[in-house]
Amino acid sequence: MRSALVALVLLIAGAAAAVQPDEVLDDPALETRAREISAGLRCLVCQNESIDESNASLARDLRILVRERLVEGDSNEEVVDFVVDRYGEFVLLTPTRDGWNWLLWAAGPIMLLLAGGIGAAYLRGRSRAPEPSAAGLSAEEEARLRQLLEER
Repeated sequence: MRSALVALVLLIAGAAAAVQPDEVLDDPALETRAREISAGLRCLVCQNESIDESNASLARDLRILVRERLVEGDSNEEVVDFVVDRYGEFVLLTPTRDGWNWLLWAAGPIMLLLAGGIGAAYLRGRSRAPEPSAAGLSAEEEARLRQLLEER
């Protein structure tokens, strides 16, 4: 029981271990805003983690940068815009839906509709295809075919 409790505490502490105590702001409201912003920014080293979860030194630098900008009085949007201007849109865990990114967001549904249309056209074309018949046979060939079929 005690080992399970220790494991649980270590698991919970492990998730919050990325933010070092010297990074935490004294103002709880600013710290909350910093955590919200950090949760939406990608670690450029780890790439599948937010800077709030990453232990990489670049993620630490970004967390400090976010907190410095908040202390200077920037809004959340201004902080995110500053980081995006500096590192590019790749730093966002959830890309924007404007500019050329709309094509990325729409590509899945567009491909699904396109595949459905192609499949429907293929099936419609198959149902309209003429049945294989003896239409291309000469009169002699048709007579021979009937004779062969009747012998069976």
